[in-house]
Amino acid sequence: MEPTVSAAPPPPRGFDVSCETLIVGAGACGLVAALSAQEAGQQVLVIEADAVPSGSTALSAGLIPAAGTRCQRAAGIEDDADRFATDIQAKARQENDQDLVDLLASHAAEVIDWLAEVHGLPFSVVTDFDYPGHSRRRMHGLPTRSGAELIDALRSACEAAGVDIICDRRAQVLHHEGRSLKGVTVRRPDGGEESIGCDRLILACNGFGGNRALVSHYMPDIAEGLWFGHDGNRGEAVLWAEAIGAATQHLGAYQGHGNVAHPHGILITWAVITEGGVQVNRDGHRFWNEAQGYSEAARAVLSQPGGEAFAIFDARIAAIARQFEDFKRAERLGAVVTSDTLQGLAERLGLPAAQLVATLETLPVDAVDTFGRRFGAQRLTPPYCGVRVTGALFHTQGGLRVNGSAQVLHRDGTPFDGLFAGGGAACGVSGKGDAGYLSGNGLLSAVVLGRIAGRGT
Repeated sequence: MEPTVSAAPPPPRGFDVSCETLIVGAGACGLVAALSAQEAGQQVLVIEADAVPSGSTALSAGLIPAAGTRCQRAAGIEDDADRFATDIQAKARQENDQDLVDLLASHAAEVIDWLAEVHGLPFSVVTDFDYPGHSRRRMHGLPTRSGAELIDALRSACEAAGVDIICDRRAQVLHHEGRSLKGVTVRRPDGGEESIGCDRLILACNGFGGNRALVSHYMPDIAEGLWFGHDGNRGEAVLWAEAIGAATQHLGAYQGHGNVAHPHGILITWAVITEGGVQVNRDGHRFWNEAQGYSEAARAVLSQPGGEAFAIFDARIAAIARQFEDFKRAERLGAVVTSDTLQGLAERLGLPAAQLVATLETLPVDAVDTFGRRFGAQRLTPPYCGVRVTGALFHTQGGLRVNGSAQVLHRDGTPFDGLFAGGGAACGVSGKGDAGYLSGNGLLSAVVLGRIAGRGT
């Protein structure tokens, strides 16, 4: 469903209700912004289109990268913002705005520590495997390693802080007077409308992956991929930007994922690959360097016969993957198949046994293969595991340009008065396409820009 949105002057008879800070969207960005604004003494109202806050956050693994946190130090991990920023830019081939990269990298640790110490979110660092492109272990998550747990924890924190969240209200009209933002008009489930005035408006309404027209226009190479994001991502922020002259950047950037169990539609953690697993196609052949990352894996998998592939790993790796609730659910639903032999695994997956055996036998030990991937000293051993997977679009990464205060910028580079953006509504730090996505970039942008926009500094 494509959104019907517009920009208009304030209602001539005034707004139905007013607040100091109005936040559109109750995902991670919106809820962090709400906590931050409430802490700064603002009167806060959050409006959410869904019946219950969830958004793209609930569909993710809920992992936030940050460098120099108390969690890292407790785990004996030495890290800092400069190293983190270097990793972000290296993955994106230096395509990001350096000021934005530095802003996110330098503020991430403060956000994690604040959420943990002030609001009681029990973060810990993933310490048993590495994510591609991160030179340190800096992925912070809650115990189940699920985005659903993260969004529930943030919502509980908002409720405890007395933040007002009103659901089933989708913003449709952005009210402004020139460069000054005044409020929005929202639609209720019964079709009625309400206008809400504000001094500060924070757009945390996510990206545009659920808007098929915008996806086809800006990122045609993934237009046929499975849409694995939240259907509420309809692109209101981008459409409003066009209407009011706001600057946008990198609208062709997105997070893909090439390891979604098919047809079950369950995310299979990339740890099954980074710990020594591989992907093969229907013919039992490997087809790329899987170490590059799971975002670019989406196109690689979709280019194979039938737009599918098979993740092959072993019981040792499966044990690591079970820290993720999604993986355990995939096992319960039969998406993960196992066998004591590769021949048996091939039969269960419908793959040519001789070719699968040959593929696994040719994997190097503590050496680099012909695709350029380096394998460690540990080979895959029985029992073996496999999952049929496909490629998917998870989240768009381009959006509105913002400054160091998370203010939305006009096309001439000057900020709008009272308009802020973060998360999927704002341009992130994943470069121009899919290969620039570094694990956790989406939630990094959400929580840091939400924190900054909320407190107004």
